Amino acid sequence: MAALGLMRLRGPLTLERRGQWAMWGSRLILAALGIHYTVEGEPPARGVVVANHLSYLDILILSAAMPCCFVAKAEIDKWPVFGWISRCSGTLFLDRASLASAQKVSEMIAERLSLPVPVLFFPEGTSSDGTSLLRFHSRLFEPAIQAEAPVTAASVRYILHDGTPERELCWYGDDPFLPHLWKALGVAGFSAEVRFGEPQVYPHRRVAANSTHAEIRAMRFGVAVLEEPAIG
Repeated sequence: MAALGLMRLRGPLTLERRGQWAMWGSRLILAALGIHYTVEGEPPARGVVVANHLSYLDILILSAAMPCCFVAKAEIDKWPVFGWISRCSGTLFLDRASLASAQKVSEMIAERLSLPVPVLFFPEGTSSDGTSLLRFHSRLFEPAIQAEAPVTAASVRYILHDGTPERELCWYGDDPFLPHLWKALGVAGFSAEVRFGEPQVYPHRRVAANSTHAEIRAMRFGVAVLEEPAIG
């Protein structure tokens, strides 16, 4: 909170400043927890970024990799600590059961595409155990398509130093949050890998969803794959 106050004293609290605050804050938290991460490729400075989703840890890792603003499920707004951090960093909260919410968030994404900070969302719509990549929902790609803004694919991968499968760090299904967080903090050692693809401009949201799905799947699993139909 003190860091955010200092940024206020230095000038207007723009979305770009919020992204920078989140980046430095995430780096401090990861360093304090002893979580190492690497970044491959060039983090984009604008447009839309889409990534696979494994855990709440993805937020810290991706925030540490670059200034950005997230689209997150509405429930996070009410989480202790994480909710406050999300609000301060300019997160857009999406009610996944509401078409009106999706429309409102799409409009807000469109407004932010001209700013020097990318908007990041998880097109799987939920987190997974990492053994496969869920199909991508295409609705939130639409603002980038209309604005002819670049879309960048990003993959997140966790490596446990003792050889334990990645899924042990993934938070998915009905696993309660606090017990999982306690378990994750107790892991002896792990690191995260973020890989960025090249920004692309797409002609249609389904093409964007298909192409980024194939790209992320290739980055995560190391093999080229056929594009799959998008949904949503």
